[in-house]
Amino acid sequence: MHKMGIRSIALILIVLLAATSCSKKKRPTSLKPGKESSKTGLAYNGKDGFEVKQYKALPAGPDLVYIEGGRFTMGSLEEEVMGRRDNPKRTVSIQSFYMDQTEVANVHYLEYLNAVQRDSSEEFYAKALPDTTVWFNELSFNDSYVTMYLRHPGFRLYPVVGVSWVQANDYSAWRTAAVSQANNTAGAAAGKKKGFSFGKKKKAAAAEAEAVASSGPAPQLRIESGYVMPPYRLPTEAEFEYAAIAMIGTQYSDENQSNQRIYPWDGSTMRNPRGRKQGTMLANFKRGPGDYAGIAGKSNDGAIITQEIRSYPANDNGLYDMAGNVSEWVYDVYRPMSNTDVNDLNSFRRDGYQDDAKNYDTKNSNSIISDNLRVYKGGSWSDVAYWLSPGTRRYMDQDSATAMVGFRCAMIATGSRK
Repeated sequence: MHKMGIRSIALILIVLLAATSCSKKKRPTSLKPGKESSKTGLAYNGKDGFEVKQYKALPAGPDLVYIEGGRFTMGSLEEEVMGRRDNPKRTVSIQSFYMDQTEVANVHYLEYLNAVQRDSSEEFYAKALPDTTVWFNELSFNDSYVTMYLRHPGFRLYPVVGVSWVQANDYSAWRTAAVSQANNTAGAAAGKKKGFSFGKKKKAAAAEAEAVASSGPAPQLRIESGYVMPPYRLPTEAEFEYAAIAMIGTQYSDENQSNQRIYPWDGSTMRNPRGRKQGTMLANFKRGPGDYAGIAGKSNDGAIITQEIRSYPANDNGLYDMAGNVSEWVYDVYRPMSNTDVNDLNSFRRDGYQDDAKNYDTKNSNSIISDNLRVYKGGSWSDVAYWLSPGTRRYMDQDSATAMVGFRCAMIATGSRK
């Protein structure tokens, strides 16, 4: 009896485990919703035309790095040397998103200009051109950079500069279309081999394309198909700061963080503290008046002006040049009261809402605040170390450009990565 009892219990356990396993397999998810509605019992993809197909998540776009969301302390961690008092510390949370591993380089922007020149009007092409005269200075001999920096092969992988906030947004829109063209269903159906491959998913995409194409004169994939990539865009100020500070590197066994970061790396110095590269600079910046790189033969950061992307160590998120090289445009409009006006979830300062520009006395030149002022962050080759702290912020007119400001793109993350 005793043996029979043990066998019975073992059999019951096996049955329960099998049942549990089956129930887990049948549990619907966003990627595998099942064959029928869990609420109505009606079959998906039936005669009523409601399509809910199995879906395998697409890979991220080229060069994008996944940034897992979380909370962090946003704002300046050092003394407010500018006296603006527009950036006190506050706790916010950021949803997971993607960000470019590097800044957009000259060769990437030239690719865009080539496409614009072929497919757009001369007027738009002229508007897309970077302002190369940002290198010119009456008291400096930077004349060669005016003609060479953007187009010479030796500068291909240097960050593009002279690009306004408006131009950076136009590039982001073009990149969305270009990546979609390289990887969308129409390209798969036509047998084109561009960009990275989706493999078997291209076949499913091709069928989707044919179905859509047969229904109208302007074939366009539906968002429900899952093959429509979210748009590229500039990161928000909160996203940029969160990705730059990379506090994931200070978390150990629990949620507690043993220290806060001033820069995108540990410690308060600008040099690598250990290893074979101990003493080398962690970013491209200006040490002080007239000192852009140290002495010949012992150049401390290896760059008088900008430097090639990926020349300095990535932060704990795998992102390069989140401090130094060039400052970068972010999506937000500038307001001195951003810290009190924005939400504490996915904080973003949009223009035309609350704290209106009309509240500032621009007519009597007592203020410069307008909906054309945009924030830029990150510090540049021409900035002292203070501006390399992700918490610092500056602003400039959205149509302006300098030799110190470039940009990179971001994108929302869809679905679960668990």
